[in-house]
Amino acid sequence: DESKFGTWLEVELAAADAMAQRKIVPKAAAVSLRKFAKFDIARIDEIEREVNHDVIAFLTSVSESVGSSGKFLHYGMTSSDVVDTSLSLTMLRAAKIIDKKLARAISVVKKRSLEHRTTPCVGRTHGMIAEPTTFGLKLAVWYTELKRRRENFARATEGIRVGNLSGAVGNYSNLDPEVEALVCRKLGLKPAPVSTQVLQRDRHAEFVTSLALVAGSLEKFATEVRNLQRTEIGEVAEAFGKGQKGSSAMPHKRNPITAERISGIARVMRGYAVTAMENVPLWHERDIAHSSVERVILPDATILVDYALEKFIDLVDRLTVNPERMLRNLYYGGGLVFSQKVLLKLAKSIGSREVAYRLVQRNALAAADGRGDFRALLWKDKEVRAHFKKTELDACFNLRQYLRNVPRIFTRVYGS
Repeated sequence: DESKFGTWLEVELAAADAMAQRKIVPKAAAVSLRKFAKFDIARIDEIEREVNHDVIAFLTSVSESVGSSGKFLHYGMTSSDVVDTSLSLTMLRAAKIIDKKLARAISVVKKRSLEHRTTPCVGRTHGMIAEPTTFGLKLAVWYTELKRRRENFARATEGIRVGNLSGAVGNYSNLDPEVEALVCRKLGLKPAPVSTQVLQRDRHAEFVTSLALVAGSLEKFATEVRNLQRTEIGEVAEAFGKGQKGSSAMPHKRNPITAERISGIARVMRGYAVTAMENVPLWHERDIAHSSVERVILPDATILVDYALEKFIDLVDRLTVNPERMLRNLYYGGGLVFSQKVLLKLAKSIGSREVAYRLVQRNALAAADGRGDFRALLWKDKEVRAHFKKTELDACFNLRQYLRNVPRIFTRVYGS
């Protein structure tokens, strides 16, 4: 409340200064307002209980501190002139905090990505082992996505860098548009090209949706951590503090609670994005159906994303990576991840992809079922061996050939 009413007063005083400059109100009155104007939250609450209107309660409280100059407070303005312009200022200030967190998140992901650029691990599709990749390459995907989220959030933030002092239905019936321009310039805003009594809520919906997209990306990354931390995979783990306990019943547990928390926050944020879109179709020049909604979702959405980013930064920075487990998982079943190389080499030798596929698949499935080592099964298969030298088969299991283009990808992503 201190911040909210303080921002309202900031807009009101800027408006008084602009009106004095345009000789709409006496300069002495604007000077007096700037010198003496203050508010008392307890008094605002007391007045609002009677009048049931927060802006009127605020103006009455301020007027009590400025004497006769009070008649020039809020001169020619309507409630939304101050409320919407103030809301834009507040959202911009929140966005600045969040943008700094986004920059930190991008930085820490880059650091860990470069650290593990050559750390081999299994790439998975459909949750199943697929082919070799590197853990650094996984993180490079996160890095580029976070950069996109930051750019998208910056665009949405610019969309809210507007103010309006256009009056009851947006036609400047009591104030000249130049007053609005002067106030916006002073506050670091731009006048909305056109408004009704309010700024149009597609701007706010875009802002909240961009935050929901940030949360959605964080959830995607957190879900990867949750999956890779599963006991049977064990490739990464959240930092586990000294004295920390994972379960009230099972002392062995080390749960990915931070990643799960981020996932939960993203669910709330997706709901807020939908709610913000519901605010777009207001009746005629305005109603206040959006107001009660925004009092909940705008503070909550910015606080939640700020918190989620802080948790994510710490999660990535202190993430335990287990390269040995990654390598062991990579060679599951005797190197099933190398099946495509075997297929391509065999198909070229046989002259039929279908025949080659059948031969490789039957040995791969046997290995996956625990009936032997994939490479050994292939070499025992007479139909396969008829088309392979031992050295040629072994060459298909060379990890290096799968990772040879990773440096080129890193150059594209990071420039080095």
